[in-house]
Amino acid sequence: MSPQNQEIYAIILIASALALLLVGFIVTMLFLYQRRQHRQEQQLARVKDEYQQELLRSQLEIQETTFKTIAQELHDNIGQVLSVVKLSLSILPLEKDHAAYESVQTSRMMLNKVIYDMGNLTKGLHTDRITQIGLVEAMSFDLDSIQRTGLLQVELSVEGDEYRLEDQRSIFLYRMFQEMLNNILKHSKATHVNIVVNYSIDNKFVLKVEDNGIGFDVTKKRTQASSSSGIGLKSMTNRASLIGATISVRSQPGKGTSITVELPLEKDIL
Repeated sequence: MSPQNQEIYAIILIASALALLLVGFIVTMLFLYQRRQHRQEQQLARVKDEYQQELLRSQLEIQETTFKTIAQELHDNIGQVLSVVKLSLSILPLEKDHAAYESVQTSRMMLNKVIYDMGNLTKGLHTDRITQIGLVEAMSFDLDSIQRTGLLQVELSVEGDEYRLEDQRSIFLYRMFQEMLNNILKHSKATHVNIVVNYSIDNKFVLKVEDNGIGFDVTKKRTQASSSSGIGLKSMTNRASLIGATISVRSQPGKGTSITVELPLEKDIL
């Protein structure tokens, strides 16, 4: 091979090597760019998720503060006024044959009921009470009120020994329970509700609420965020997410509804 041809081959080899190096460099840069872009997208998604979680947490904290303020106002102001009115009616010098006697007695009975119902409402709204008396006691109080109305037959069973949950978790679980009862009363047309609170499963708290109502299409309901029951389901899902719980809903038209909340726990909590 002549020296000239050798030089040509050498140039070709060098050019090929440079071309390969250039292609490799471009491929590497594209790979690094895509990797960096993917990492940035993940970080952006994580920041967005954290922001949404924090926003939701703030909204729920504001809601709880509002509930507490309303409960305090009802107790301190409206409750006091109603008590004064009740006392005023009780000391009216009316004989049984007086024309206004029956009307006054009826007003007193209605006023007693209003005071009693408002007391129940105040207890349900007040966050501190929920954490003081415990989740099961707070739930039992609501169920007793429903039982007395005769609208539903309710059963509550507690499995295992009750242990104290962190305050925010207790409050959120109680609010989810209230939302379930509210949906049952408004939409289910149920006659029987069964509630199970399970403390016996290792490292997990479970709340299950079942009714024998008309049921619904779960997939369809999740997309109906504008409806009251759709909003209620979304609210429960959001609260569950904030405390690290999962919520599952099983229902079919005409076959009732079962909602289960599972809350994983640290071993040292038990």
